[in-house]
Amino acid sequence: MSKSKKIWIPAIIALLTAAVLVVCYYIYAHAKGEFHPHPAQGGNGAIPKGEIHRPDGEDSTLSGYFSTFGTIAVFLGAAGFSWFWFKKKRKSPSMLVRQAGKLFYSLHKLLGWATFILVAAHGIYFLFTKIHDENIYSGLAGFAILLALAGYGYFINKVRNNWMRTVHRTLGVLWVPVLWLHAGGSAIIATAATIAVGCLVYLLEKSASNAKQTVQEH
Repeated sequence: MSKSKKIWIPAIIALLTAAVLVVCYYIYAHAKGEFHPHPAQGGNGAIPKGEIHRPDGEDSTLSGYFSTFGTIAVFLGAAGFSWFWFKKKRKSPSMLVRQAGKLFYSLHKLLGWATFILVAAHGIYFLFTKIHDENIYSGLAGFAILLALAGYGYFINKVRNNWMRTVHRTLGVLWVPVLWLHAGGSAIIATAATIAVGCLVYLLEKSASNAKQTVQEH
């Protein structure tokens, strides 16, 4: 199996791209009031550039749907990442942890691709409807990392390299702060839920180990 560190190159490119986009986000957010002012309340009713208007509230309805896609994707991504807590627990003293580990293992790839598809749909919609929104930059930063994450996930069993899983896991971790920046509260809640799963696994294993030790002592 190869130990070449060149396998990191696509990930580094994705991370540098994401970093540039995050910088653009902060620059554009700071300058937005000067270059792309929104009409004041009670103004002439003009629509901000880059946004598509549809009658009868169709635009807000669609926007709500595609925003929901993004929120669902965040939680699906968190569920997929939760496999990390179970990856070395196939011989766990807790039967519940072992069974949950099998479930997460079977769903990990499905959750990953579902996350990718929903994020892509969410992003494409807002690229066309809110191209001048500063959140486009943070969204593209997140997508750059997600694209690399999906790529490594796809090739993880096809490219025999010792670093593949490490790169994949590192991208997953580094995706989180970009999600916080872009999605805000929902991303923070999803992260907290993922950490809670890890804590629950620890408690279940500790409880099972203590119970097993008690039985052996008697």
